[in-house]
Amino acid sequence: MAEECIFCKIIRGEIPSDKIYENKHIFSLLDNNPIAPGHTLVIPKKHFKTILDIPEQELCELIKGVKKMTMAVVEATDAPGFNIIVNGKKAAGQLVDHIHFHIIPRFKHDNIRYECPAIKYKEGQKQEIMDRIKKVLK
Repeated sequence: MAEECIFCKIIRGEIPSDKIYENKHIFSLLDNNPIAPGHTLVIPKKHFKTILDIPEQELCELIKGVKKMTMAVVEATDAPGFNIIVNGKKAAGQLVDHIHFHIIPRFKHDNIRYECPAIKYKEGQKQEIMDRIKKVLK
């Protein structure tokens, strides 16, 4: 529940944070366990578990905040690149059940690696998955 959520407690001021920015819709802070200097989190002020739970209007405001914060982080850190990451549910690495975006400034030779081995589809599997996704979209 939102009452127990660490991000909700941070937004309410019950837990100290390295707040960078907030407006009516979002709260942004430095990550406590950064991957790179300037690693920033952007979270909606309302509690939603994942991108699947947040209403479209709230998601639009969140994405606007992510863009604003990405531009600020990149400029402030002189980063020649960046990653924006959002994890959905525990199986994907989401540690806090409150949707949040990671903005990670990237630098040449920063040794940050996102290496995932590519898979090969089994015979007919690609078409089957495409068909199943298309059916859900109808």
